[in-house]
Amino acid sequence: MTKLNEKEIIDLFFSNLLKKNKTQFQIRDDVSLLSFKDLRKNKVRSFNSYHIVIKSDMLVESTDVVKKMKIWQIARKSIVSAVSDMSAKGIKPPYFSLLSLGIPRSWTKYKIKNLILGFEKASKEFGVVFLGGDTNESKELVIDCILVGFLDSTTNNIPLRNNAKAEDIVITSGEFGYTSSGLKILLFNSKAISSFKKQAISRILLPKPNQQFGTLLGQYFSSSIDSSDGLGISLYELAKQSKVNFYIDDIPIPIGLIEFAKTNSLNIYDLIFNGGEEYEILATVNPSNFQKVKFLCKKFHLPLFVIGKVMTGNGNVFVKCNNKFGLLHERTMKESNDYFLLKSKGFLHFT
Repeated sequence: MTKLNEKEIIDLFFSNLLKKNKTQFQIRDDVSLLSFKDLRKNKVRSFNSYHIVIKSDMLVESTDVVKKMKIWQIARKSIVSAVSDMSAKGIKPPYFSLLSLGIPRSWTKYKIKNLILGFEKASKEFGVVFLGGDTNESKELVIDCILVGFLDSTTNNIPLRNNAKAEDIVITSGEFGYTSSGLKILLFNSKAISSFKKQAISRILLPKPNQQFGTLLGQYFSSSIDSSDGLGISLYELAKQSKVNFYIDDIPIPIGLIEFAKTNSLNIYDLIFNGGEEYEILATVNPSNFQKVKFLCKKFHLPLFVIGKVMTGNGNVFVKCNNKFGLLHERTMKESNDYFLLKSKGFLHFT
């Protein structure tokens, strides 16, 4: 199989990926140019906004990739991570991207073409325009994605992590437990019925951020975060930064999760709260905006899960005991309406 040097890799990216974007300047130089004409051409309407939104996200093969992922899926996932964070803040596409790649010396032209294929798929799926970047040799695949977006000129603000208020409603865009189950299936061969297994593995190999949920509803969030580090750690991040308590009383879980946990003697609360990589949006909404959120979700057929409420406090998260889960939790609840203090766990690098 053909191996490429750095110049040949750049040539391949330029001919297959960068030339397809709608930007005025197609230069091969030390910097990339983005003009106001480029923004108009890509339907960016935020010229009255004073805010450019920038996101950087790094994928490292040994910590972020399971062995069954295809190369194009890895490339796509590296873009998903950044797009998910943009979406959680209500930033609409198009996004403009610079990529820095660490590629092993052993990689062939075939592998690099598959990497480019993944970036092309992400570009079409999420509205990403690639401008350029950098390549280097590394011991394993490393992808650093920088996304640039523009804040809608009508809002000029984003929902920060520290702005949840008492009486806010806690919502999320999806169910939790698929990805942690998928990892158990792929890494430890845990048993699962075929329909659940298929969905769980799909969430690992082809994660799908709920982009429209954020871009349509973001202006009504008081605070928000993407849940890629895990639902529990994300709840704690909002609660601590906002200096409030969260009370979670209705956990959205996929059909088959309880059976999966029982079959494999797993703690269902760990599967729900401590998995990570769901790429769902977790947000708080002032009650005065909730009807608008419900209306938009119904109009555009978006999933909406109300999972709890915000109360005065000092950064804790409490979860209501569910009788269906009780036997699988580490402590016995006296009554079904008990709340327990959730442990702050999830995926963190260097732990």
